[in-house]
Amino acid sequence: MIRINQIKVNALYNTKDNIINSICKKLKIKKENIKKINIYKQSLDARDKNNIMFVYEVDAIVDNEKDILKKHKDVFLSPDTTYQFQKNGNIKLTHNPVIIGSGPAGLFCAYFLALNGYNPIIIERGEKVEDRVKTVNVFWKENKLNVNSNVSFGEGGAGTFSDGKLNTLVKDKKNMIKKIYELFVKFGANEDIMYSYKPHIGTDVLVNIVKNMRNEIIRLGGKFHYNSCLTNINIENNHIKSIIINNQYKIDCNVLILAIGHSARDTYKMLYDSKLNMESKPFAIGVRVEHSQDMINESQYGLIYKDVLPNAPYKLTYKSSNKRGVYSFCMCPGGYVVNASSSNGCLAINGMSYSDRNSKNANSAIVVTVTQEDFGLNPLDAIKYQIELEKKAYNLGNGKIPIQLLKDFKNNTISKSFDGLNPKIKGSYTFSNLNEIFPESILFSLKESFKYFGTKIKGFDNDNTILSAIETRTSSPVRITRDENFESNIKGIYPCGEGAGYAGGIVSSAMDGIRVAEKIACKYK
Repeated sequence: MIRINQIKVNALYNTKDNIINSICKKLKIKKENIKKINIYKQSLDARDKNNIMFVYEVDAIVDNEKDILKKHKDVFLSPDTTYQFQKNGNIKLTHNPVIIGSGPAGLFCAYFLALNGYNPIIIERGEKVEDRVKTVNVFWKENKLNVNSNVSFGEGGAGTFSDGKLNTLVKDKKNMIKKIYELFVKFGANEDIMYSYKPHIGTDVLVNIVKNMRNEIIRLGGKFHYNSCLTNINIENNHIKSIIINNQYKIDCNVLILAIGHSARDTYKMLYDSKLNMESKPFAIGVRVEHSQDMINESQYGLIYKDVLPNAPYKLTYKSSNKRGVYSFCMCPGGYVVNASSSNGCLAINGMSYSDRNSKNANSAIVVTVTQEDFGLNPLDAIKYQIELEKKAYNLGNGKIPIQLLKDFKNNTISKSFDGLNPKIKGSYTFSNLNEIFPESILFSLKESFKYFGTKIKGFDNDNTILSAIETRTSSPVRITRDENFESNIKGIYPCGEGAGYAGGIVSSAMDGIRVAEKIACKYK
């Protein structure tokens, strides 16, 4: 099998037949010489709005492969992209490994441990994903928060109520990403995520994937405990000995994986008080911004292609004159802004899309970087900083999401009505003055950035642009330190995933979960 690069097809005529025609033209062969093709990678070249092209890397079985390899420099033998789980441990485990959290990091760690005979125990403070969905919908309709099962907590993790974006910038020499995609397909995702230029799943599909993955882990020997919160750890001779759940019952363990997610503030404090080494880290705060998806499509694709291609994403970055980084984050084409609060008296928002991305609005977070200079050096200072801002947002909207038009945000006045664009929001909202939430330096950077972003996407700084606040959960504000074997200063504890500060998104979290599973399997049998 050979891999062929730079197979180009106009987006108006993007069919398998035309991909094959392009291969034939490039290799100067006939269709009957092609026995099989498999798309390895897809990208989109939208630089010329009059001629947008899909660009493919294709694996193909063709006649006379040796001759073709000699004639074409950008054709080569298809490499082996099989992932191999590493396992050579020789220390006997006296207790089943325990995983705290069932987000992507926890689930993928559990899956590979279960697949290799380690029978993991998964502790989840929230509900099963199907029950969690019902609880979240009640919260969005009635504003009744379950502090342990919500958009941030529960089976599937915070990523379940997001766009389900699978793109990542993490380097991958071991073919983990391909394996992760394969497993998503196995458990219910569309096969096109294997090659798509912007792979995503969507909240509605993710729910079933999480459920199917859980059932497979159970079949392989894993056990799940829901509505079960880690409340204490017991340490002897600098090694984990047992954990306490819900302040009530003990589980003995000598391997504990902490895949706690980026919002487990009570757990961070307990771990810090237990002398687990951690440090604060930079993150970002800001607003959600909503625009017409049609406007974004036209800006990104032009008039010819705006109704042909899937709803367009965007990515924006800016360095403000006060030296702050400002950027778009978690962009959701055809999506919704959602109330993602996880504690009483605090309000945080996020963005999500369903698999069809069919909302009329595009939304993303526009966020500004904050560092230890803003919140302090103590690891818990960053969390306190988040809480202070979320309390301001909650009080400003009286528990509802505070929103404002961009023109009024700039003029420091409260909006009174929408102007041609209606919000797509899950949860109650109310007009407010977002200027009352943010520090002055953050406000300055946000307002300055919109003018610049308007030069990159026509209409981005329109007066009727809808802003919502507050986005604080862009990444973990804390990193739980670990050594080259992924263990913390307390032996037997393995910090893992986004909550531990080693990932940012579904795929990178899943990758970190697999890495931790490998480290355990390379030490224990």
